[in-house]
Amino acid sequence: MSSTAEKRAAFRKLHESGCFVIPNPWDIGSAKALQGMGFKALASTSAGLAWSIGKADNKITLDNICDHLTALCAAVDLPINADFENGFADEPDGVAANVSRAVKTGVAGLSIEDATGDKDQPLYDKTLAVERIRAARKAIDADRSGVLLVGRCEAFLWGMPDLKLTIERLQAYAEAGADCLYAPGLKSKDDIAAAVKAVHPKPFNLLIGWPGLSVAEAAALGVRRISVGGALARAAWGGFLRAAKEIAEEGTFDGLGAGHPGGELNAMFPG
Repeated sequence: MSSTAEKRAAFRKLHESGCFVIPNPWDIGSAKALQGMGFKALASTSAGLAWSIGKADNKITLDNICDHLTALCAAVDLPINADFENGFADEPDGVAANVSRAVKTGVAGLSIEDATGDKDQPLYDKTLAVERIRAARKAIDADRSGVLLVGRCEAFLWGMPDLKLTIERLQAYAEAGADCLYAPGLKSKDDIAAAVKAVHPKPFNLLIGWPGLSVAEAAALGVRRISVGGALARAAWGGFLRAAKEIAEEGTFDGLGAGHPGGELNAMFPG
């Protein structure tokens, strides 16, 4: 098992060139499965975690996420990037305190969003949003952990598809200390290419769902890393709910035929 320092160094190295996929497991089993497929790094999904413990997205607690991150980091020999939502605090001091706690879980990267969770005011005021990134940067650097900080602009996800606003925020987050920039919700090649160019030479993370670009297409636009958010968790829930609904409503079990063979699952988890 690699040390935490080795994982963090490897994670930073991945961001120096090329394009890599950082898929999002929601529990230890899915994390180990993805490691076995040869991925070089993983990212948590707050939505996937929430559903796995019977909560809605954005309803998990700081304790929930820190316990989850500790378990993931201990379970796999890969760097883990934390989906740390909005830092579980509004004010910079609270963000800093919570980021310090997250760093202690062993993560190699950590993202901070600028979404407030308030439909009437979806994003934090830009000045406050920048201060929050700066506070996260200071907390990460306090013990020279080497954790990579990701600055996220959530405008497109919250009904504000304003590319100019998004780029201005990403650039401000980069200046405040974000190592990698992320704007979930960008879809068109032109928008993605513009965001990549605007934050260069810092790497850009692209969220891809279905339908979406291929890895090759994203790489051609200059995207450095690709994540899938809660999409893998939704795919798993889709199979489960289809099969369970058939049993509940039809009294038949045909959906169970799409399940993965138990023997192969056992072989995947020999421990």
